[in-house]
Order: sequence, then C-alpha cells, then structure tokens
Amino acid sequence: MKGKTMNYQTQFRLGASMYVPGTQSRRNLVSIGNGEKYPFLRSVIFCLEDAVSIENLEQAIYNIRKMLPLLEKGSGPLRFIRVRNPEVLGRVLRMKGIENIDGFVLPKLTADNMPYYLAQLTEKDDFWLMPTLETQEAREPKEMVRLRTLLMKNDWIRSHILCLRIGGNDLLNLTRLRRDPECTIYETEVGDVIKRLVGEFIPYGFGLTGAVFESDRHPEVLAREVVEDLRKGLYGKTAIHPSQITIIENLYRVRANDLAEAQAILAANAPAVFKMNGRMCEVATHKNWAEDILLRYEIYGVRD
Repeated sequence: MKGKTMNYQTQFRLGASMYVPGTQSRRNLVSIGNGEKYPFLRSVIFCLEDAVSIENLEQAIYNIRKMLPLLEKGSGPLRFIRVRNPEVLGRVLRMKGIENIDGFVLPKLTADNMPYYLAQLTEKDDFWLMPTLETQEAREPKEMVRLRTLLMKNDWIRSHILCLRIGGNDLLNLTRLRRDPECTIYETEVGDVIKRLVGEFIPYGFGLTGAVFESDRHPEVLAREVVEDLRKGLYGKTAIHPSQITIIENLYRVRANDLAEAQAILAANAPAVFKMNGRMCEVATHKNWAEDILLRYEIYGVRD
C-alpha cells in the first residue's frame, strides 16, 4: 500500500522519466516497458495526451491495450500512463493487465476537474497518481490552495499522490511564449510560478518534479536547469530523449562533502550544533536536508 514515506522514497527513484507516445509500435512499447530497450531507464510515462493527436488517440489506446498484458510484473522501470482526460482514465483502468502499471499522470488537474478523475478510481485501486499543474489555475495562489486542500482532505487520495508534475511548456503557452533553448525554465516568467508552487506544496508534504527541457542539443543548459531544480527541492524530471537521462541523473548524485555532513547530522550522537567543512550544521534545521541527501546517495551514489 502507498503511504507518505513510501511516496517520498518512490519520487526520488523516478529519476529522469522518459515520455513515450502511445502511437509507437506495440513491440517498442513492450520493449521499453520491460526495460529491454533502455535498461538504464528508471521510469517511463506512456502518453495518451499531448504527444498524441486526437486523430490518433484510438490507435494509441489500442496499442496500450495490447501492451499491458505483455509487461512483466516487477521488472523494468516504474511505469505510468498519462491519460488524456477522466474518460480515458476509466477506459484504461478496465483493461486487462492494468495491474502491470504503477500509476497514472493526470494532466491539467484543477480543483474543478479533480472529482471527475477520482470518480474513475476506487479505494481498491492501488496506483500512484501524479497530477500535473499546467493550467491557468497554477498561476493563481487561491486556486492552488484550494487544490491542495482537496488533495489533503481524503486520506486515500493523499496517500496515493506520488508527487505533482509541473507542465512548463503549457504554462508558457498560456502567455503565448516558447522557451529559448539557451535559457533554463527559471530564466523565463514561469520561473516565478515554480518558486511559488514550491512554497504552496512542498511544506505540506507534496513533492514537485522539474519541468521538461525540450532541446537535446543544449546539454549544458539542461545541466544548469537540473542544478536549479535541486536547489528548489524538485526531484524527478521529464526526459524527451535518452541522451538527457545521464545528464539529469549524474547531477542527482551527491557531493562527497554533502554526504559526510548529512551522515554527521543524522548520527545518533550528533551535537545540536557543530561546524564541518567550514559551515554550521544544526540538527534541528538540517535534518530534512540530510535525509534527502542520504536517499539520493542510496539511489544515485556520489559524484566523481
């Protein structure tokens, strides 16, 4: 069963989540889902939303239906399906082999449409849910507080929210903009939106993932963006190409100094305050950071 602690640990294990359109061949979908094509992939999101045109939606749904029974339970990456809307979620939930999926991405979630998504699920369903914040409501603090209140109201819902994803491109599209590939998302006006979302959700126990970087020709900019993600407490990031995965996950490795300090802070006999590597370490205020560093270390290791 899901739970707050397990949610947090699983979010860290997402790594770079690669989006795969449902229109790809069944053979390719199965190969990726079983970890054969990309054995280094930690999580995959099969897409039935923006990566699929409305004309090809039924074919994509058919491909997913044929893929599900062929996925091997307990092997390969974490598997998610990004549904298009509540109706598609209901259709997918009734498919044979759906138990081979770990969860769902719920696009464009708002306080108003959340009940329609949740109406498709029952308390017997044990799937992770990753709502995406990518509508005008994400720009409105009152709407985000309203959504957060609804997510926290029901224990079953709260325990099954793995994390919230940030739809950077959709948020830019609302202002008729497209990101310059030489700029990180934080150098656009969406950067201020993300900073606010951090304060509205992370202190309440909801993790956030980083926005997609849509260029595979600017690895140095992607690296800068991942560093900023981490500085703001965002873990997990959408990848559009396998070449991005190594860049993202190498930066999830921890620095040796940070690891040593985290271990010292969490030591049973640690003093309340001490100095290490030239900076103050305080158990009461640095404990959460230290726990995150150890979790990243267990999953990704130490940077060279």
